[in-house]
Amino acid sequence: MMIALGCLTIIALAIYLLAVITDEFFIPSLDRFAQRFQLPGSVAGASLMAMGSSAPELSIALLSLFKAGGAHSDVGIGTIVGSAVFNILVITGVSAIVQPAHVSWRVVVRDVVMYVASIALLLATFADGRITVAEALAFLVLYGVYLFILFQWETASPIEMTDGVAVSERTTPTHSSGWLYRAHMLVITAMGRLTGHAHITYIRAFLVSVAVIAVISWVLVDVAVVLAGAIGLPPVIVALTILAGGTSVPDMMASIIVARQGRGEMAIANAIGSNIFDILVGLGLPWLIVLAIRGKTVQVGTGELWFSTLVLLSTVVLLYIFLTTGRRLSRREGWVLLGVYTAYVLWTWLGS
Repeated sequence: MMIALGCLTIIALAIYLLAVITDEFFIPSLDRFAQRFQLPGSVAGASLMAMGSSAPELSIALLSLFKAGGAHSDVGIGTIVGSAVFNILVITGVSAIVQPAHVSWRVVVRDVVMYVASIALLLATFADGRITVAEALAFLVLYGVYLFILFQWETASPIEMTDGVAVSERTTPTHSSGWLYRAHMLVITAMGRLTGHAHITYIRAFLVSVAVIAVISWVLVDVAVVLAGAIGLPPVIVALTILAGGTSVPDMMASIIVARQGRGEMAIANAIGSNIFDILVGLGLPWLIVLAIRGKTVQVGTGELWFSTLVLLSTVVLLYIFLTTGRRLSRREGWVLLGVYTAYVLWTWLGS
């Protein structure tokens, strides 16, 4: 019991540090890159900003392929798939409860269709339990197609940056007193000495942030395996629920803020678009890197992952139905999405 509590404490602290580093240093440095190269709003949001908000999941997915010779690769995949389920059910559900969202046909047609294509490709690669170079490349090619569509979309009908897939999540406490605030500012100050000002020395901030995120993600993979052994569950179950939910909490907080401002459509677009990046780049890129280094296929367990991916497909169908009923996501539908996620977590834990 003490081991499990200790692991949960370390996971919570690591996820907090990931949120601070990503929000205060990594995303601002990527934002500066986007300004430097004058990327269109949608393309910058779907590429650089999405990479910023998904950096923890991407790092965990990559590092898990190298831990113990790839024996824990399912931890990385599980974090990506579980995070996608969390984003669709919890982030959109909570956003709708805070403020019912009216959505345009842009979100329904463009992002949902591409999201379904991403899940279909994921199911196809899981069919035989192994990933080949051609399959890994297919993920990145499909993401390239998505960026091309976004670029053409914005050229035809320019939109603001807020239509992109990522929203910077602010982790700084609103109250400037108390030990929590002082501890938070101490972390930011210490990290700032390594990175410099993220908007000025943005290349340095980017490189240092990547290194720190990698180290923390390495620790998370190790601790997740230990926690799974302590509570008698497969590591992939911990990844699908605890790691996935924890790394998605900053995105949820950002979406709640946006929803309170009456921009619920942005929160929904953020959740769907981030999932497209998570699946296509968060899985495709690590697979391609490890295949290039090792020159052989990547083995994946298809049990829990196959079930969770099917759940993911079901959630997007449910969300599509809700979005097309008057193009409005109501509070009642938000509660339904939260209920479905609760059932999913219970089924995943009890079924294992």
